Amino acid sequence: MTSQRKSQHLDIVLGGQAAGSGRTGLEEVRFAHNALPDLHMDGIDLTTTFLGRPVALPFLVSSMTGGPARAAAINDNLARACQAARVPLAVGSQRVALEAGDTGGLDLSLRKAAPDIPILANFGAAQLNLGYGEDHARRAVEAIGADALIIHVNPLQEALQPEGDRDWRGLTAKIGLLARTLPVPVVVKEVGAGLSAALVTRLADEGITIFDTAGSGGTSWAAVEGARAAHPRDAAIAGAFADWGIPTASSVRQARAACPSATIIASGGLATGLDAARAIRIGADMAGFAAMLLPAAMQGPEAVLDVFAVLEGQLRVACFCTGSADLAALRNAALL
Repeated sequence: MTSQRKSQHLDIVLGGQAAGSGRTGLEEVRFAHNALPDLHMDGIDLTTTFLGRPVALPFLVSSMTGGPARAAAINDNLARACQAARVPLAVGSQRVALEAGDTGGLDLSLRKAAPDIPILANFGAAQLNLGYGEDHARRAVEAIGADALIIHVNPLQEALQPEGDRDWRGLTAKIGLLARTLPVPVVVKEVGAGLSAALVTRLADEGITIFDTAGSGGTSWAAVEGARAAHPRDAAIAGAFADWGIPTASSVRQARAACPSATIIASGGLATGLDAARAIRIGADMAGFAAMLLPAAMQGPEAVLDVFAVLEGQLRVACFCTGSADLAALRNAALL
């Protein structure tokens, strides 16, 4: 059932039915143009370090898919492209792989295809109330040779799914326990409704140091679940939440203010390298891309690399036209 549901999710996203009615807020972040940048554009340094590994770009391929059989090809294409571009890769939920053995490419073949980049494992927070614990977390990490484990939090999606997991009692403490016992960092990620300052503070107290905001303005899981609803009543309930959540820009700002020393990943509706520049300027360390990469990921690694090249070019132009020689300078670029 889980594998079938994830396959439906892919079809809905690819069919263009997953867009909500909200905006990311990044469009309101406007740089002051520097008409005399006094640097060579080709010499701009876009490199950074993530999870202890050097990466060529401050981009992250955000979690997309982990269940259906066709995910194996998608994951292999992404891994090969990410290795070639030196971009980190976060996999989709490993629940199917952990419970049914249907890996969808989420096994050590992923690390073989991408030996040098950060890879992040993933399963849902709600599973911690359904028998998951340290053993499952270690298995998820070891299965793909991951550098970190994402615990995704998606209460809106679970509330709207007919088969959703709705017992979320005690999860903060259970996430904290994993953060204190696992040999790799734990990342907490929303899936399209954003992280608030209050939640980031609460999780930081539990030992979480990496947050993926995944704010609203991109894929709306209310829209996705509304599209797959079997009854008009369920579709109507989901439809009321099409613009629910904290816009990505607001979530990034809140997360940075709440935890100045944390690693912040901005995701949720990012579509261009200029969006990445905007997100970095307001507090993000990394920019996550997901749905906009999916069509290319279904074609092959070359198509994904073409998308990376466009995103890099856009980010480089944004740095050039703000007089930013590197990402540290971009974080202090003048805004209108």
